[in-house]
Amino acid sequence: MALSDRIEAFIYELVKNDDGWVELGRNELAGIFNCVPSQINYVMRTRFTPDKGYIVESKRGGGGYIKIRRIGAKCADMIVSIPQELSKAQASVFLRDAVSFGVVDEKTASVIETGVCLDGLEDSALRARMLKNMVEAAVKGEGCERR
Repeated sequence: MALSDRIEAFIYELVKNDDGWVELGRNELAGIFNCVPSQINYVMRTRFTPDKGYIVESKRGGGGYIKIRRIGAKCADMIVSIPQELSKAQASVFLRDAVSFGVVDEKTASVIETGVCLDGLEDSALRARMLKNMVEAAVKGEGCERR
């Protein structure tokens, strides 16, 4: 089994056994697998993504840490469904849908909409990235049932 596969399996078991979320030290994990911390970063970036049902928060420096949270199917599907470009109207519709599916609450959706629908923000690709990042950040804090 390849090193990346072993790291993924190890983390998957931790998340599964810790009620859907876990916080890990990047250096400690690298020490367990006798690899460089960037190998851990690679696994996080490629194996624990929203489309696979995970939200990852990572802090580098000072040993760094990784928080991994298993999210619900609806939430993952909503995040993955955000296109690469998005009009203001499309962003508003997406946020209404996100509220109706329980991905974010109305207050959070309103704050996100204010940010991504600013006057003067005409770059639809930037709007889409902002929306995705803001929804992911909202989900990290709460919301979205676990699978």
